[in-house]
Amino acid sequence: MRRLLKLSSALVAFAMFFSLVTLQRREPYPQPRSSDPFASTFSIVAIDPENGDVGVAVQSKFPNVRPIVPWAAAGVGAIATQSFINVSYGAKGLALLRNGASAEETLRILIANDTGREVRQVGIVDMKGNAASWTGKECFDWAGGITGANSGGKGLIVTGKGFAAQGNTLVGKATVEALAKTFQETKGSLGDKLVAAIVAGGKAGGDRRGEQSAALLVKRKGAGYDGTTDDLIDISIYDHAHPLLELERLYKLHKLYYFRTDPKNLIKIDAAICNELQVIMSNRPYKGFLFYDGLVNGVFDAKTKKSLQDFMGWENYDIRVRDDNQIDREVLDDIRKNYVEWKAAKK
Repeated sequence: MRRLLKLSSALVAFAMFFSLVTLQRREPYPQPRSSDPFASTFSIVAIDPENGDVGVAVQSKFPNVRPIVPWAAAGVGAIATQSFINVSYGAKGLALLRNGASAEETLRILIANDTGREVRQVGIVDMKGNAASWTGKECFDWAGGITGANSGGKGLIVTGKGFAAQGNTLVGKATVEALAKTFQETKGSLGDKLVAAIVAGGKAGGDRRGEQSAALLVKRKGAGYDGTTDDLIDISIYDHAHPLLELERLYKLHKLYYFRTDPKNLIKIDAAICNELQVIMSNRPYKGFLFYDGLVNGVFDAKTKKSLQDFMGWENYDIRVRDDNQIDREVLDDIRKNYVEWKAAKK
């Protein structure tokens, strides 16, 4: 009898344990791990179908959003992973895209294998322009996404073409609508369109908790500083009171110092421009260095050209230095602006 009682007790205990395990297994979407960063975020991932540029723009109420939300690879695609972020979506997603999965297929695979998918938000674009966005049912309001002309809220995979815009913990839907509308209406490069879109999203309401960090990532094959990387643009604002304003400022600087000359911006160094440059380069107090010690005569000879090359290198216009009688209009404008500001400060 005692043996039967012991056996019965053991069976009851096992049944209780089994029931608890079964209940736990029936809970499909557990709370995120404490290690999962929560970034109340809005972002846009997109492709330029003309040249294959792919990129991401993002703003978040979270410090240093750059290493965790935006992911992109030239010739592969772009991903934004946010809300309670599963950072592994970045590398895994790019690997799936690289191996031939579409944006939608990649998204479905990622969330199917993540028990925390209902607290995730993701946007993906592939090199064919296919775009997909997911917003889990447990993301904080307002939360949703837009791809192309299609939009959707929580618990839906939204698919479209060209871009995916999404956000969570937003003031309202107007933020992602502004992201989409501005991206579609803005002219220029992919970087221009992404910056305009993310800034418009902020102005339309943005994050309910405020601003903190932002990032802009654009990839193009061989477009890095010296042609050995694909990093056309990689800008990060770690912690700032107005990160989108700072992103705009840094993007302008980046274009000047890291983008190669657009042939349409080249102008001939005529006598007037040459004379102006000779004056600036022969002013030793300006930079504490005498770049040009020849005649100020408006003649663009070999000595003046070498002085200009040295001066441009000193001023970090490295990739716009030329070996002919032309100058990039953007560089010339910046040289003039800086010299005027220096003279004004000396008064």
